[in-house]
Amino acid sequence: MVASGLRRFPAYLRDIQEEVEGYARGYGLDFFPILYEVLDYKTMNEVAAYGGFPTRYPHWRFGMDYEQLAKSHEWGLSKIYEMVINTNPAYAYLLEGNSTVDQKIVMAHVCGHVDFFKHNYFFSKTNRKMIDGMANHAAAIRRHMARMGQDVVEDFIDTCLSIENLIDPMSPFIVRKREARAAEGGDGGEDGDDVPRLRAKQYMDKFINPPEFLEAQKKKRDEEKRRARKRFPEEPQRDVLQFLIHHAPLDGWQRDVLEIVRNEAYYFVPQAMTKIMNEGWASYWHSKILTEKALTSAEIIDYADANSGVLATSPGRLNPYKLGVELFRSIEDRWNRGRFGKEWEECDSMDAKRDWDRRLGLGQRKLFEVRKLYNDVTFIDEFFTLEFCVEQKFYTFGFSERSGNWEIMSREFKKVKDTMLRQLTNRGQPFIFVEDGNFENRSELLLRHQHEGVDLDMAQARDTLRNLHKVWTRPVSLLTKIEGKGKLLRCDDATITEKSAEYV
Repeated sequence: MVASGLRRFPAYLRDIQEEVEGYARGYGLDFFPILYEVLDYKTMNEVAAYGGFPTRYPHWRFGMDYEQLAKSHEWGLSKIYEMVINTNPAYAYLLEGNSTVDQKIVMAHVCGHVDFFKHNYFFSKTNRKMIDGMANHAAAIRRHMARMGQDVVEDFIDTCLSIENLIDPMSPFIVRKREARAAEGGDGGEDGDDVPRLRAKQYMDKFINPPEFLEAQKKKRDEEKRRARKRFPEEPQRDVLQFLIHHAPLDGWQRDVLEIVRNEAYYFVPQAMTKIMNEGWASYWHSKILTEKALTSAEIIDYADANSGVLATSPGRLNPYKLGVELFRSIEDRWNRGRFGKEWEECDSMDAKRDWDRRLGLGQRKLFEVRKLYNDVTFIDEFFTLEFCVEQKFYTFGFSERSGNWEIMSREFKKVKDTMLRQLTNRGQPFIFVEDGNFENRSELLLRHQHEGVDLDMAQARDTLRNLHKVWTRPVSLLTKIEGKGKLLRCDDATITEKSAEYV
């Protein structure tokens, strides 16, 4: 439990908080109550290593993260100005010793984050009481360690963390099974078991729904149901962790640990899915609130200096703050001027587009709409336009075998955008599905990689198979495609074999 570095919240910071939050609400932001804690830099690094939570289950990776953050701070390579977590009320942290301008920036930035947490669709299914959830998880893990031994439990946590990305980020938003509904009208029989029928008058029914056709459809449906019953699972399952929880031969404590890892993975997924939008939204609002309302004339230079550090970019690095805020500003400008819709898209005159201004004033309304409905993939896909790409000077880069250096590979808009979308889709992770839980009728596990044009990293694939084998305890196979050819990787204990296979 992190507590030693907490500081009493000073009255002057309380006054700044009330002032900044008043300006934020005046602009239309709507956020959960925000509770601030002032931390010294050591405690700030401890909390950051825990992902922003005051307590987590014991594991060596948190200590490793702390050492990395502490050394980076001591060597002057990085400094954590703020942290905020998605709960209700929201908890945020301020660094002791920051200037008044820095604290104003942080508070305005946090208002933007918490507004985003509250209203963005992809955060709508998250646990708003996750501080209690994390504490409960920590207590459960400690109980298992006391009973089973710390090394045994920690080794299993290592295994679970290595496969925590094998989940379905969209799972919370999908209703996969619905209650059976009674057939309506002439669409089915009384028990709802008949094949669908087209509505028709009684005298036309045998022409619209020929009996022989209905019988053939019924046989086809029954055959599909019979085959589905033989499959396990009936349909490919993307949430591999859930499948393992339900069907792997785990001890009770192991199942509990895997459920905890899965639960926390789902909590952090929306943050990964909206990193660019979330940071861009917070940066947009801290800039607007401070430059238009909260700063005095004596504070502008200090603000500009601090803000330039936040938005700075360097070769080979995509700054989500910079990309996000520039896209939001572009959207606001376009919708204020009417630079959207069919007429704009069909205009071929560069001169006309340069001077285009319908004075619609729809920018702010569009911003709040985008904040509510989009994630990073859809955000980039829709609003990262050719004009924006050229204006912001985006390019792709890669390693050149010819020169032995990292070089700009292309400035072509389509390649730039496709590269960015590929990195963001599924958080840059491969799509892996459970294909068969009884592969070749030997209780083996078969996974399938949905190939999206990029081959798997084979070293990581082999490590993942070994860790899945530890959980499943039987051989685990993965069907994928390497250099255009189907491959089946099989892990039996620590041995990985590879053979050609048909990939459809």
